[in-house]
Amino acid sequence: MAKKKAGNAFLWIIMLLLIVGLAGFGATNFGGSVRTVATVGDTEVVADDYARALQGQMSNYSRLTGQQMTFSQAAAIGFDRSALSQVVADAALRNATAEAGLSVGDENISREIVEMPGFQGLGGTFDRQTYELTLRQNGVDPREFEARVRDSIASGILERAVSGGVETPSLFIDTLYNFAREERDVTWARLGAEDLETPLSEPSDTELRAFHADNPEAFTQGETRAIDYAWLTPDMLIDDIPVEDAQLRELYNGRLDEYVQPERRLVERLVFSTDTDANDAKARLDAGEVSFDDLVAERDLTLDDVDLGDATQEDLGDAAEAIFAMAEPGVAGPLPSPFGPALYRMNAILAAQETTFEEARADLASEAASDRARRIILESVAQVEDLLAGGATASDLADRTDLRTGQIKWRVDITDGIAGYDAFRAAAASAVVGGFPEVVELDDGGIFALWLTEIVPPALRPFEDVRDEVVAAWEADAQQTALTAQAEAAADRLRGGAEMAGLGLALETDRDLQRSGFVEGTPPDFVDQVFDMGSGEVRVLSAAGEAWLVRLDAVRAPDPNTPEAQVIRLQFSQETSAELAQSLMAAFTQAVIEDTEVQINQAALAAVHTHLQ
Repeated sequence: MAKKKAGNAFLWIIMLLLIVGLAGFGATNFGGSVRTVATVGDTEVVADDYARALQGQMSNYSRLTGQQMTFSQAAAIGFDRSALSQVVADAALRNATAEAGLSVGDENISREIVEMPGFQGLGGTFDRQTYELTLRQNGVDPREFEARVRDSIASGILERAVSGGVETPSLFIDTLYNFAREERDVTWARLGAEDLETPLSEPSDTELRAFHADNPEAFTQGETRAIDYAWLTPDMLIDDIPVEDAQLRELYNGRLDEYVQPERRLVERLVFSTDTDANDAKARLDAGEVSFDDLVAERDLTLDDVDLGDATQEDLGDAAEAIFAMAEPGVAGPLPSPFGPALYRMNAILAAQETTFEEARADLASEAASDRARRIILESVAQVEDLLAGGATASDLADRTDLRTGQIKWRVDITDGIAGYDAFRAAAASAVVGGFPEVVELDDGGIFALWLTEIVPPALRPFEDVRDEVVAAWEADAQQTALTAQAEAAADRLRGGAEMAGLGLALETDRDLQRSGFVEGTPPDFVDQVFDMGSGEVRVLSAAGEAWLVRLDAVRAPDPNTPEAQVIRLQFSQETSAELAQSLMAAFTQAVIEDTEVQINQAALAAVHTHLQ
């Protein structure tokens, strides 16, 4: 039954890719010359499949970033190559399945399609009209769909033969668990500027210049991109957009609950099964035997479980009168509740609040103007795109639209002005000199287009321009060197039998440190270094002008027999088995591709790319 359910889920995913993925695209006709973008053995990769794969990657990226992605951006990242690899791999498996003679009969195809939820009618059973209508609305031929389902089932048989039944060896699980859950006890001391035995000398100009030359990475300015841009944001238009009082009053009335709030109480409610239980609990509370928190814990509940938040009289029903009569925080009850007798703890009184229309008017006007500005900008996109298609420059856009021009010498560390937008930084990073500008949306409803005019490669900044930075870096380096030498001398004393407590350092001790742990006041690689040490070992670490003396006191292996350990080991086993199966399938697929003739139709790919632009 489980295998059957998994198979149905797999086919339902395939159906979604074919039906939902084809919506608005599958019916597109690229023409006979571009029907096939690749051939893998005897199996064709049709243009629609490649386009869907590419659009899927672009859509995922857009969901993650919140910005609409253009094809040029996708190509710059490599999504086109990734999508092509994906559909070629799928075709290679279908081709291998066919060569192996694997297939399934019409009865199996029919059974799988009948069980797909998307083709079921109101009665919960397969409906032929729904099936045909769904396919027809999305431009999918039933024979093509059924052939795809047949191929998917057959390919699934091959995949299960290759990667099914993969289990992780227990030795690997034991090693992985011990590695991940092992604990350490460590004692350490930080040496800072206050611990210097000898003050640092003043560096000479010659020393500073030599340091500047020997450490160019610290004083090198990153790649700079000279960019002309034109942009428009709602804030640029707000001051010129009139807003009528009638519109603002409509907004105010529509959000009256936000502006007019009745008196409220911060309340927690603990419900009991009977009046006797509730009265007994209140008596114990009044006698000082328990607290309200204790009563909650006795019921195996948390404070989150009994929290009602800020409640109005209407929210509290029959208990409202007693609770709102309380002049200060305390516990009331037993009082009625929808679930039985309850004790109510009132934690705070929140006075009624009212923001009048006049008080809210400025904010409402700004909101209404911003909303109108965003609509104006959205309506202007088509005009801007037409101008760009005609070769318009940034100044042309400024002359003929509301867009404003600007210039920036952009680097990855610059986030001022327009460079504060993620969309601009992404476009600036992927732009090419002479590239065609496109309209890109900003997350506040604005738009921009940019022109990359020059790329200035990374360059070492002149010593005179960064002298103060060089001095600071030289001092940090010299201090770190001196403190490291002091720490090494102390480490030698420890290795010779001296007690760490006798070194005159401020010691810190951390027990039960795990590999995923963090110790405040230590360098970034502290935990990694500790877990690389043997019991009793002493090390000196250094970073950012400071040094650390570290001694590993104890190493403890985890107990594999606790309930927690059993759960974690099971998770390790399941996750690693899945990863091994995926890796095995990936290796098999790659081997199939390398052993199969693959032909790419570059003209067909170009046609798909043109359609997506």
